Amino acid sequence: MTPLLLVIILAIVEGITEFLPISSTGHMILVEQFIGKDIFSKVFMSNFLVIVQLGAILAVVIYFWKDISPFVETKEQFVLRFRLWLKIVVGAFPAAIIGLLLDDIIDEYFMDNVLVIAITLIFYGLILIFIEKKNKTEGKSAKINTFPRLKYRTAFIIGFFQCLAMIPGTSRSGATIIGALLLGLSRPLAAEFSFYLAIPTMLGATLLKLLKSGFNFSGQEWFYIALGTFLSFVVAYIVIKWLMTFIKKKDFIFFGIYRIILGILILVSFLF
Repeated sequence: MTPLLLVIILAIVEGITEFLPISSTGHMILVEQFIGKDIFSKVFMSNFLVIVQLGAILAVVIYFWKDISPFVETKEQFVLRFRLWLKIVVGAFPAAIIGLLLDDIIDEYFMDNVLVIAITLIFYGLILIFIEKKNKTEGKSAKINTFPRLKYRTAFIIGFFQCLAMIPGTSRSGATIIGALLLGLSRPLAAEFSFYLAIPTMLGATLLKLLKSGFNFSGQEWFYIALGTFLSFVVAYIVIKWLMTFIKKKDFIFFGIYRIILGILILVSFLF
């Protein structure tokens, strides 16, 4: 396994998994641990796993630009767009505060802990299936299916669910979607708000990593970061387009099952 090939694989994995409720960071850590261990230093890999997600975030901005752009034609449209961004900022606030406080602790104790990833994959997979089954059984219809109906308080609470994903294996999109579904959002709206929350959250996480590293990367490392970011952007854009069609017809039970199976396989390999 060469460094270049590992970067390409990690970037593709990031692009595929960032917005699916299966944990992008968890998958990248598993790839690095099982097929690319010790190719890069722990410090560089810790930074790379966060910074490479910037490509996926740029894919969100471009894909949803017509829905989030502040450049609109009427005052009424601008007010609605301003309120949307205010809700996004409110939702991202918990992660900004908690992320600053716990970033070093998470890096030290969780970023390469395969056992933790396996447990969180299984645990949140079960929760995802339970919520989807419960909603089907009770025949519940979503109370909130448009952004104007999303209250600031609800956006703030969803932001706390997003914080759960600071533990690798949880999934930022998965935790956010689970929280949104519990709070009455429709599945498409929950997924879309999860995408939007990723913009300030991951931009902030990337900036934090860059500042803490002092931008102290070699020319070769900057190349790997740039390549990984570009590849994750391309793959993530394709995945977003597919996912927005998928969730209009299907639920997230498949992803819950996938999480559980993967978590069990990891536990088996870890124990034996």
